[in-house]
Amino acid sequence: MRHPSATTGRPGPHRSAIRPGPGGVVRGVLLRLLLLLVAATGLALLVPGIASAEGETIVGTLQTSRSGPIEGIEVTVATADGDEVDSVETDEEGKFAVEVPGAGQYTVSIDADSLPEGVVITGEDSRTVTVDAGRRQPVQFGLNDGSQGSGSGNIQAIQLLVDGLRFGLLIAISAVGLSLIFGTTGLTNFAHGELVTIGALFAWWVNTGLGVPLLPAAIIAMIGGAAFGALNELGLWRPLRRRGTGLVAALVVSIGLSLLLRYLIQILYGGGSNPYQGLGTSRAVDYGLFRLTNQSLVSIVISVVVLVLVAVMLQRTKIGKAMRAVADNRDLAASSGINVNRVILVVWMMGGALAALGGVLLGLSDQVRWDMGFQLLLLMFAGVTLGGLGTAYGALVGSVIVGVFVQMSTLVIPNDVKYVGGLLLLIVILVIRPQGILGSRARIG
Repeated sequence: MRHPSATTGRPGPHRSAIRPGPGGVVRGVLLRLLLLLVAATGLALLVPGIASAEGETIVGTLQTSRSGPIEGIEVTVATADGDEVDSVETDEEGKFAVEVPGAGQYTVSIDADSLPEGVVITGEDSRTVTVDAGRRQPVQFGLNDGSQGSGSGNIQAIQLLVDGLRFGLLIAISAVGLSLIFGTTGLTNFAHGELVTIGALFAWWVNTGLGVPLLPAAIIAMIGGAAFGALNELGLWRPLRRRGTGLVAALVVSIGLSLLLRYLIQILYGGGSNPYQGLGTSRAVDYGLFRLTNQSLVSIVISVVVLVLVAVMLQRTKIGKAMRAVADNRDLAASSGINVNRVILVVWMMGGALAALGGVLLGLSDQVRWDMGFQLLLLMFAGVTLGGLGTAYGALVGSVIVGVFVQMSTLVIPNDVKYVGGLLLLIVILVIRPQGILGSRARIG
C-alpha cells in the first residue's frame, strides 16, 4: 500500500526515508548552478556593452580634492620601445582616453609643466601599464594640491570621522540584507559581495549604455538586484533546504557560487574600472571642519534615508514583523501561521535590492570594478558579526563602527592596510563579547 504522504504531498512519519541520497543532492546543486550560469550568460548576450569591448584603450582621470578635475593637461602614450602612440589633452572632467594598437606594455606620461599652479605630481610623471586584449586599462597619477595632510591633527581626525561615517553607512546598506538572510535561513552567504557588484554593473550599463540618468538607473538596478536575489532563493537555496542540506554544505556552495559569478563578471566586463556618467564636478566643498564632495554628501543622505525606511519597515509593517519573528525562531513562526518561505523570499529580494544600492553608492567614489563587492565582503562580515549575527540593527551599528574605525586608523597606520584595522577590531570585540554588540548571549546561529 502506498504511504499517504506519497499521494497527498503531506509529510508523513517516514518522510526522511524517501529523501534523495548524496548523489542526488550533488546533481541538484550542479544543475542549479548551471541554471544560474545560463541565466547570467543570457543576460550578457542581452547586454552587448558589457560582454564585449571596443579594442584596447588606456583611460584615466586627473583631479585633486581641492581643484577638482584638471582640464587641458597633455597626456602621451608610447610603446615599450619608445614609439609614440598618441598625445591627447584631458577634457573638462579631467578625463583622457587613448586607443592603442594592441595588447602589450605602454608608457603613459603627463606634462608636469602644464599642471595648474600649486598642483604637483606625487611620484613619477610616467606610468608603465599592461593592456590586455579587448580591455580598457585605467591608469592613475598621484596629484597633490596641498590639501593632503594639511591642517592640525584634530581637523584631520574630523575629516576622517566624516569619511568613516560615509563608508560605514555604505557598508551597512550592503550588510543589512546579509544579516537578515543569515537570521532567517542560517546561511552564511559568501556570494553576497557579487550581489553588490552586479547591482553596480547593471546601473553602470543602464547609465552609460542606455543614457539613463544615474538616479533612475540606480532604481532599475535595485529592481534587478531584487530579481537576482529571488532567482538565488527560488533556483538554488530553497531546493537545497528542502533536501535537508546542512549549513556547512550550503556555505561551501555559496563560496563556489561566489567564485563562479565573480570570474564570469571579469570575463564579461573586463578588469578595468569605469565611472558613471553625468555626475558633474567631483570637487570637494569646504564645510569648515571637513571637506566633502557632492557625491559623498548624496551617498550619506541616501544611506540614512534608506536605512531609516528599512527600520520603519521592520518595526511597523506586517512583513517586517514576520521577518523578525522568523529570524528569532523559524519553527515557532511557522507554527503561528507565518508563511516562512514567502518571508525568506522577501528577505532575499530586499537583500538583493539593498546590495545593488550599496554597489551603486560604492561606484560613486571608487568607480565600477569587477571585484568591488568581494573587496567589501570581509568588511560586511565584520560589521554583521560585530553588531550581532542575524540582527538588522546589529548590522547597522557594527558596520558604522567598522567604517569609522577603518578610516580613523589611518592616523597611525598606512592607508594601504587600513582594512586590517577593521578586522582587528572584530577580533578584539569577539574576544570580549562573542555574541556581538546587540546579539543575545543565548542566541546561537
